[in-house]
Amino acid sequence: MNNDPVKTREAHAKFHDFLRSKKRASATILAYGKDIDQLMFFLEELKKEHIKDVTSEDIQAFLTSLQGKGYTPKSLSRKLNSTRTFYRFLKVNEFVTDDPSLLVSHPKYELSPPRVLTPLEYRALRDAASVDPRLYAIIEVLLQTGIRIGELAGLKMNDVEENALHIAPYEGHAARDVQLNRRAKDALKRYLAIRPETTDNHVFITKTGKPFLVRNIRDAVERYFRKAGIENAKINDLRHTFVAHHLRNGVSLTFLSKVLGHKRLSSTERYLQYIKDAKPTESTTLIEL
Repeated sequence: MNNDPVKTREAHAKFHDFLRSKKRASATILAYGKDIDQLMFFLEELKKEHIKDVTSEDIQAFLTSLQGKGYTPKSLSRKLNSTRTFYRFLKVNEFVTDDPSLLVSHPKYELSPPRVLTPLEYRALRDAASVDPRLYAIIEVLLQTGIRIGELAGLKMNDVEENALHIAPYEGHAARDVQLNRRAKDALKRYLAIRPETTDNHVFITKTGKPFLVRNIRDAVERYFRKAGIENAKINDLRHTFVAHHLRNGVSLTFLSKVLGHKRLSSTERYLQYIKDAKPTESTTLIEL
């Protein structure tokens, strides 16, 4: 244990530096940073200058204060997860001896079922985006491979192979290769033919040759959802749609879990409670949507 007590703000700064040193995605750093920032402001109001003086009652009071501001149980649960990650870091580095966050219970909430696009909807989205080769390729790659938006944004030119994409390690997930079907290959080929010349090696770039950032990809795709008249849909629903249609077509849970890059099979199995007509078998044949 360090002899000098660590101040709350200093603890936060050390945690932020740790995340950067581990090359966590910027979205993850922002999320953790914002959550712990809120906690730090609250602790300062309580005059908790040193992190060792924080109690489980303080953390519970923090969550209760956020609840009073209208935060949902799901958001509060995420704040608690961020706090626990923060305290794991503090314990490993011997800035604290106890973890008060472990004595705080997660608020209960029901998970919303994933939004799964119908064939009519994803065809309408495809048609709406057909005028934009870059967005069309992004939509097809997400829909046909099921990769995460952050993984897509991180793709480099040498990750694109003739029949597959190499997905680099991402936010603690191992590297993997995913198949490219005809639709995805055709869409990528069309985009790469008009991709601006640049020294940047990212596959998806802006008109000025800079990497196409996750938040901008999300905004652009969701704009095409609106153009296609598809309501209540988000970019992550393309991944949900990939999963749902493959489970309905009998693809093996274990195989699908590997394709998706899930750390645990239970993450894939969770879909079964929402997709009532799922019929997974031992098939390893992916379909074209």
